[in-house]
Amino acid sequence: MNNSTSVKIGCNHSGSSNQTKKKMLIINPGSTSTKIAIYEGQNGEVKEVISKVLCHDDSELRPFKGKPVIQQEEYRAQMIFSFLKENNIDITSLDGIAGRGGFVPSKKFQSGVYEINDQMVHDLSTRPLNEHPCNLGAILAKKIVKEIEAKSSKKILSVIMDPVVVDEMMDISRISGMKEIELKSFFHCLNQKAVARRFARKVEKKYEELNLIIAHMGGGISISVHRKGKVIDTFNGMNGLGPFSPERSGGVDTRALIDLCFSGKYTKEQICLMNVGEGGLQAYLGTSDARQVVKMIEGGDKYAELIYSAMAYQISKGITTYAASFVKEDGAIDAILLTGGLAYDQKYFIKWIKERVEKVAAVDVIPGEDEILALSEGLLDVLEGRQNLKTYHSDS
Repeated sequence: MNNSTSVKIGCNHSGSSNQTKKKMLIINPGSTSTKIAIYEGQNGEVKEVISKVLCHDDSELRPFKGKPVIQQEEYRAQMIFSFLKENNIDITSLDGIAGRGGFVPSKKFQSGVYEINDQMVHDLSTRPLNEHPCNLGAILAKKIVKEIEAKSSKKILSVIMDPVVVDEMMDISRISGMKEIELKSFFHCLNQKAVARRFARKVEKKYEELNLIIAHMGGGISISVHRKGKVIDTFNGMNGLGPFSPERSGGVDTRALIDLCFSGKYTKEQICLMNVGEGGLQAYLGTSDARQVVKMIEGGDKYAELIYSAMAYQISKGITTYAASFVKEDGAIDAILLTGGLAYDQKYFIKWIKERVEKVAAVDVIPGEDEILALSEGLLDVLEGRQNLKTYHSDS
């Protein structure tokens, strides 16, 4: 089912200097923080005005533990409103708001920029595919829009872009081997697409012309195959597939996991935490912070080095396995892109991966996450008419 329709917004003046400067609020909710920024943009160029990471202490989040993430809406909204007030930012001066996209319950969701409508907010509030703070991106953006509309007659655009549920997978990629379970497309789409476009600009090609394997490596890890602008294969790292990560177990021996589940030693909640939240580096080394692991290694901790290098090894195996997703007619693999917070560690982590995967294709390292920047660029593209705005439709 096609979950979107496209409409034109504004006029395409990307080659002129007649565009007026646009002021945009960007919202990216995460597990322990909400990243927000004000950007200004004109003629396709964006510039950060101010940004802040609003941290959420364990004590503040404790009342919400085990509850639907929608219950954090008012708590996080008030922190955003306080930040805007403290920095003398008049919300009625905004031209657009972009929120990080969440787990909208829509089949084969297509890549692009989507207007946040009431149906999207309803679906993310009541029946998201997965409980994750990124579901609040659209909800918080729409809440601020309604606040603006209550204060003025101004109508502003609120959008999400390339959420985690974007599904461009081949049919063959969905077959798991267990008939009752279909493989799903949950991955770090926003950052992966952003770094792919950045790399394309660097090599003076279009994203739609390139064959890429991209590994996003942060608290969660996702590896995806980008063929000519489409992600034809990936894995559901959110639920534990693929390499283990700083806080996720990755794929494990299925029979051993079944035995563990029925051993009577653990509750379902405990097993779920072993899989996501307290797996990976956290389980082995007591920390999910790679910087702390590096300190342990440099202090002579051989066990920490073994576990950290094993994570790099599993990522390397994942990258090389995905080389098989391309067929002869696709042409050569143009590059392997390594991104996310772990990509900052080039002394150990990136070196270990490079020495195993460079035989497949050239490696380009783009550290960090471009989610805030990508959202601002996508919103500006729509406001200035370079990209079509899509309308969300529910599957039900």
